[in-house]
Amino acid sequence: MKARTIITLIFSLGTAVLAAFLANNWISERLGASENTMLTGHVVIAVTDIQAGTKLDAAHVKLAPLPEESITEGNFTNLEDVIGQVTSQPLYNGEILIKRRLSQHASGSPLAAVIEKGKRALTVRVDDVIGVAGFLLPGSHVDVVSTKRQSGGQNTISRTIVENLKVLAVDQTVSSDKNDPVIVRAVTLEVSPRQAEHIVKATEEGKVQLTLRNPLDLAEQVPEPKPAPAAKKTVSRNWSQYRVDIIRGTDKSRAVFSK
Repeated sequence: MKARTIITLIFSLGTAVLAAFLANNWISERLGASENTMLTGHVVIAVTDIQAGTKLDAAHVKLAPLPEESITEGNFTNLEDVIGQVTSQPLYNGEILIKRRLSQHASGSPLAAVIEKGKRALTVRVDDVIGVAGFLLPGSHVDVVSTKRQSGGQNTISRTIVENLKVLAVDQTVSSDKNDPVIVRAVTLEVSPRQAEHIVKATEEGKVQLTLRNPLDLAEQVPEPKPAPAAKKTVSRNWSQYRVDIIRGTDKSRAVFSK
């Protein structure tokens, strides 16, 4: 009886060990196959912090493995597709590059590549007052206030002519990783063609002042300037003759006179 019990225990133990061995091999094979399947794609990532307006070269980027199922149409999978493009926003070390944060650079300054479609870059000369004491940085948003003297008087009038303009550059700097105020001589703004016309006109008629906005405050109170309505044409009549009615008692006659 004891011998049969011992044999049964040994058989059960052997069966358990064999089952554990087979299960372990099955799990290992599954995990290995899963890893080999997932790490089949590559995407382009930044290898350093990159400021906005930077033209990318091979020193800025590299390929990194990523599960194929996680790669989207907005990712870059070849370094050649990225080299020469310009960053429209700051990028950070290890960040996966996506197409909407880069712009094609055909020729000229990299600044031209980051201007939004349909917009223009307009530079305004500033001093420490107009430039908000040096607190304007690339990426800031500002309003433009026009001040001019009334004709024939000593009073001046001020009004906000354009709102929520993006600062593309200060002096010749299109990006900055500093938060300290810097006194600059010129600020480049991103404007529509109509806004550019009104700002240039305001600088000729008087002075302009920039006011710094909270970037989260997107509400605008001043509509975009519209062209002035065309002046109505006046028609002048040049009468060559005029008539006079003459009444004498019950008689009435008419006389015609020429100029």
